Order: sequence, then C-alpha cells, then structure tokens
Amino acid sequence: MSARTDRANATNAMIASFLGWTMDAFDFFVLTLVLTDVARDFHTDKAAVALTLTASLVMRPVGALLFGVIADRFGRRLPLMIDVVFYAIVEVFSGLAPSYKVFFGLRLLYGIGMGGEWGVGASLALESVPAKWRGLLSGLLQEGYAFGYLLAAIAYPVVYHFAPHLRWRALFFLGGAPALLALFVRSRVKESAVWEKSRAPWSTYGRTVVRNWRRFLYLVALMAMLNLMSHGTQDMFPTLLKTQRHLTQSQVSFVTVISMVGAILGGLVVGGLSNRWGRRRTMVAAALLGVLVVPAWAFSPRLAVIVAGAFALQFMVQGAWGVIPAHLNELSPGALRGFFPGFAYQLGVLIAAGIPAVEAVLARHISYSTAMGTLAVAILLVGSVVIALGPEARGVSFDAPVPAAETADLVADPHRANG
Repeated sequence: MSARTDRANATNAMIASFLGWTMDAFDFFVLTLVLTDVARDFHTDKAAVALTLTASLVMRPVGALLFGVIADRFGRRLPLMIDVVFYAIVEVFSGLAPSYKVFFGLRLLYGIGMGGEWGVGASLALESVPAKWRGLLSGLLQEGYAFGYLLAAIAYPVVYHFAPHLRWRALFFLGGAPALLALFVRSRVKESAVWEKSRAPWSTYGRTVVRNWRRFLYLVALMAMLNLMSHGTQDMFPTLLKTQRHLTQSQVSFVTVISMVGAILGGLVVGGLSNRWGRRRTMVAAALLGVLVVPAWAFSPRLAVIVAGAFALQFMVQGAWGVIPAHLNELSPGALRGFFPGFAYQLGVLIAAGIPAVEAVLARHISYSTAMGTLAVAILLVGSVVIALGPEARGVSFDAPVPAAETADLVADPHRANG
C-alpha cells in the first residue's frame, strides 16, 4: 500500500475503534445516570441495580477471551463488527426488560459485548499508527470511554424531556446505534498488516501464552487498580450527587459533562506526555495528583467546588488511563495482541467489578462521600505503587515485538525495555 493509503487506513481504524469504545461506554454509563429510576420501576433498591453494573463488569473477561482469540486467529475486523452488533442488540433489549431479573440477565450478556470491544479495537488502531504517535493516539482512543459517558450525560436530560413516558428505556433504545458502526468497519477499514505478519499456529500461540504468564499476571494487577480508580470514582458519583448533594437532573448532567471534558483532556495530555516522560512515570504522577483533589470531589457541598473537583479528578484518573492502550499493547507479544491486553484488562475489571456495589452498601451505614472519598484515596495510592513496580516497553516496534524469552527479564528489570 502507498503511504497515502496507509494514512487513510490508520485514520479509519482509529475512528472505528474510538467510536466502538465511545458507544460501548455510552451504553454502560446510561445505567449509572438512571439507576434510581430503574430501581423505582422494578420495585427494588439502588444497591440491587448497582449490582447489575457489577454483573456487566464480571462478564467482560468472557467477551475479551472470546473475541480476543478470534481476533488473533482470524483478524481484527470481523470480531469487531460482530461484537458491536451484539452489544447494540442487547442494549435495546435492556430497554424492553419487563422485570429486574430479565434486566439483570441482559446486563450479563451486555458485559460480554463490552469486554470484547476494547482489546480488538485497541490492537486494530494501534497496529495501524506510527510508534511516535502512539502515546497521543492512545490517549485519544481511551478517551472514547469518557466521550461516551459525556454523550450519555447530555442525552439523559434531553431524552427525559422529549420522552417523559419512556424515560430510561428510551436511553437504552439509543444503544442500538453502534450497530451502524459495523457497516463503516466493513467498508472503510482494512485488516491489520501487523496481524498478517504476527499470526501464529495454535501450538505456538499456546506456548507463547504459557511463557508470558508472569507478564500477564502483572498486567491483570495493573488493570485491577486502574479499573478500581475509574469505576470507583465514576459509577456511583451521579447517585452521590442526587441523594447526598440533592442536585437536580440538569445539575447532575452538567457536573458529569464537565468531569468528562476533564477526562478527555487528561487522556490526551497525559497520553501525549507519556511518549516523552515514559508510560509509568506519567501514570504515577497522574494518580498521586488525583489524591490531592479527592476532598473537593467528594466532600464539598458547594456546586462550584464539586464541578472543579470532578473535572480535576477525572483529568488525573482518565489521564492515567490514556496511557493504557499503548502501554498494554507494547507489553504484549505480537502473536497475542488481540487476546493478551484485552483479556488482562477485563480480568482486572473482574477484580474491580464489586466497587459500585461496595460503595452502595457502605453508603447505607456511612455517607456516599465518606465511602467513595476514602476508597478513592486508598486506591490511587496503591495504584501508583503497582504502576511504578511494573515493566515498560515504550516505543517498541510492533513489527518486531520483544521476544517471549525476554519477557521475564523485563518483569525483573522494568527499565531494560527503554534502554
């Protein structure tokens, strides 16, 4: 392919992956905004509906395993298309759920689709772009997640205004839109050239997984901490604003939108800086700076301070996240790049999946602000240590990945990969 064709395909791959993750996040975070209404309509409490968030998170490793292995064996495009259609259909059916039990089951299925998208989309996108742009574009790709939350926050009051009888159900019906993305992928995105070079027979694939088990376990621990940081500061925050700060629907939407603007900017800024300062160093700095803004985010009763705290905290938390797509793909063997980062990511999600329910249960005995603020500080501090102790392979060539035999050395000496 010509350079112009390569650039066009890289752009299309980034657009497809960004939109896939955006719509995935929209479909997930819609529930965090309407949690109290769903609980009321199904005649249950908020903790029970918070458990459906956990249900989706618990099933994400299943999707990552299923779609990741398919992506390594048959290419990135096909599993990405199947995945977005699947989770879009499940989201629409969630809006039609007649009872809590049916809704719970559908959220389990949705988790499979959500888990499959990130690993496949990230590998497709980052295998298509030059290494020098990987940090910045990693931040852009990851903040599709924040952009999806932002869109959900904007849609929330609009849909409630124009469809007052359908309310939360109408928001779930909007979740069918990602199915159209499959048409874009099919028509505009070429298969990853890196995948064509790195695909390996099943016997080699299995041996590569076994050789890299220590690296894999570290990535699971890393992603557990990152997911605790993210879901611990996002999922129940609208509930805190409604039940403890007594904010109106439009105020909750406004605070959420501002926080996601901070998240997007953080992902771009920190992701871009990671190319210069290193992946781990920028992530640790973001996590520690996040600790400093937790009091404004969790404990202030003043709206202006809450807005500033939410913006700053999500700038830091999602700033650290902005490094993750590049960091995980750089640390993954080429033959496993569809499966390895996505499955590690989603096992980390599984470990962190209980955080919304834990916060909801603690809030019965103490306040939401005390539960969420205390946990946020602890998670950010522990997370910074886990990040700092790990390996790094900033700028590694995806065409010539680090040999599997060197993986153990990188874990033992995390500075080696950067010379």
